[in-house]
Amino acid sequence: MSEKKHTVEITEDQENVNREATPEKAEAKGPVPCEGQAESVEQVDLETHLTAAEAQAKDYYDRLLRVSAEFENYKKRTSREMQEVVKYANEKLAKEILTVVDNLERAIASAAERSPKDDPLLQGVHLTLEEILKTLARHHVKPIDSLGEPFDPTYHQAMMQTETTQQPPNTVVDELQKGYLIHERLLRPALVTVSKHPAGDETNDETITK
Repeated sequence: MSEKKHTVEITEDQENVNREATPEKAEAKGPVPCEGQAESVEQVDLETHLTAAEAQAKDYYDRLLRVSAEFENYKKRTSREMQEVVKYANEKLAKEILTVVDNLERAIASAAERSPKDDPLLQGVHLTLEEILKTLARHHVKPIDSLGEPFDPTYHQAMMQTETTQQPPNTVVDELQKGYLIHERLLRPALVTVSKHPAGDETNDETITK
């Protein structure tokens, strides 16, 4: 009988110890957040991430617009440069051919003083010169009309001045070498003589830029 009582007393003591220990463990865990608070924290995190993602997307979109605009400008600039290259591809060749044209014109001028106009050789040189000029014209190379025109430093290079009362001052009165354009660009300036007032004339000449 004494053994059974001892067993019961030990069991009751263990239960008392367990009851005393349980509240302490519960207090150590601290308060448990309610379901509404957890959802609120999660929503704030989602909104923060969403705002950051929207800002990043806007930044990427702005970069895309800038890169697209720069690429379009690059394509336009490259296209213009290629057109310029094609347009003036024959510039160097045309300038060299003009030397041949000059020599033919000098030969014709020299022969015209000694030979009759119906000289077959002179006529042959004329025809050759005409064909070359037609070929240059097909490639948009054309001479500059200078004689009798006001001096223009854009197209003319003044080699000398001559006193005359037959033309207004600063007028091209002689052409030493023809000038040429290729399309709208100057291929070679005309070498010209420019008029000026005779010495003692009270009218002042304008300055000629060579």
